[in-house]
Amino acid sequence: MAKLIALTLLGMGLALFKNHRFSYQTRLNALREVQPIELPNCNLVKGIETGSEDLEILPNGLAFISSGLKYPGIKSFDPNNPGKILLMDLNEEDQTVLELGITGSKFDLSSFNPHGISTFTDEDNAVYLLVVNHPDAKSTVELFKFQEEEKSLLHLKTIRHKLLPNVNDIVAVGPEHFYATNDHYFLDPYLKSWEMYLGLAWSYVVYYSPSEVRVVAEGFDFANGINISPDGKYVYVAELLAHKIHVYEKHANWTLTPLKSLDFNTLVDNISVDPETGDLWVGCHPNGMKVFFYDSENPPASEVLQIQNILTEEPKVIQVYAENGTVLQGSTVASVYKGKLLIGTVFHKALYCEL
Repeated sequence: MAKLIALTLLGMGLALFKNHRFSYQTRLNALREVQPIELPNCNLVKGIETGSEDLEILPNGLAFISSGLKYPGIKSFDPNNPGKILLMDLNEEDQTVLELGITGSKFDLSSFNPHGISTFTDEDNAVYLLVVNHPDAKSTVELFKFQEEEKSLLHLKTIRHKLLPNVNDIVAVGPEHFYATNDHYFLDPYLKSWEMYLGLAWSYVVYYSPSEVRVVAEGFDFANGINISPDGKYVYVAELLAHKIHVYEKHANWTLTPLKSLDFNTLVDNISVDPETGDLWVGCHPNGMKVFFYDSENPPASEVLQIQNILTEEPKVIQVYAENGTVLQGSTVASVYKGKLLIGTVFHKALYCEL
């Protein structure tokens, strides 16, 4: 049955390819090379060698970093060991990371494979960390409580749902409430590869709460990063292979209404939002072909965009950083704290720069 469906998809794809917009190489931006844009006083973060795919910075300067992602078709420099959550204090001069211990009798550390992360701080200033996890190539969302004094994470709950089959990123709107992107529609690896190759644009965004789970946006060609405005009124979704960021208005019943989309000449990955200015900071892949087909002699580049005034008629897009992969390969996320920029990657290192 799966092969029959795949053949049907192939037939659909042949029709789609009559229009160059659906070209696989075009969607991966396969011909683009970057012109370097350097920042002063950049240093690689000590202790990160196998990825820093997503990160979240608390108001006090503590940064959570997900590391060690194993994702189908993507390079891993440490394929045989589980992933981890790292902690970095951006107030310290010596930028190193600490691996957070994880406690909780029901959590399987051996299959930990963290992807997107998000934090939520409640009225009592308790910090919850929500982590997309891919144990054994599946998708779950793990709920942790941050124990700051012990520098550890207490595992509280594993969330699974049929509408969360291929979760990429999340943004928390409560301790157990979040929006999540699914970057594929199909579960079967064979069909997922055809889905991506043909550009079917069937991925989607889900709102999850313990009492209600529903699709709130769909029709994406690889839904990727997701975040929310500081006032909580707007949700931003990155559509990786369409090179777009979509802006949605969030309603009291958690539904989303599309407002606008921005186009880019790069593959937009994770979105961070400056809590003070509302600016978006986006980790990008200038050439996705180099990410999905890794060659150490021609590594994937890195790029960081800052988007100012995104809700206005004339948002300003600034290319803040660009590098051809000799220093930093495959940037996925960027976030700012007190004039400093922290850049993470899907499987490589992390960079900390002065702006």
